[in-house]
Amino acid sequence: MKNSIVRDKSYMFALEVISVYKIVVHNHKDYVLSKQLLRSGTAIGALIREADQAQSKADFINKMSIALKEANETEYWLLLLRDSELIDEDIFTHNHKKCDEIIRLLVSIVKTSKENLKK
Repeated sequence: MKNSIVRDKSYMFALEVISVYKIVVHNHKDYVLSKQLLRSGTAIGALIREADQAQSKADFINKMSIALKEANETEYWLLLLRDSELIDEDIFTHNHKKCDEIIRLLVSIVKTSKENLKK
């Protein structure tokens, strides 16, 4: 169940990241920072989808752990875009909240999966 929730949320978040990317490119002609956000923000869902077809529990944990790393990186790019005034506070707050929610879900999934692997 959690996996389905995180898969759906990460897909919706990827769509939002694409929108932020378009806004930053259109308004500020920034291609470097916004491209980093686009790459990491869309990679989260792709890795979660890969984890759905993992070959083993260890492979699943590995892919979900990488998705977590990408989510943390995405949070960094959101902070940097906000602090460099390339996105406004409303865009930041909305997307940061979604990113934080995904991070929390992934932390829980990875932690539980590791505990279950030891059993």
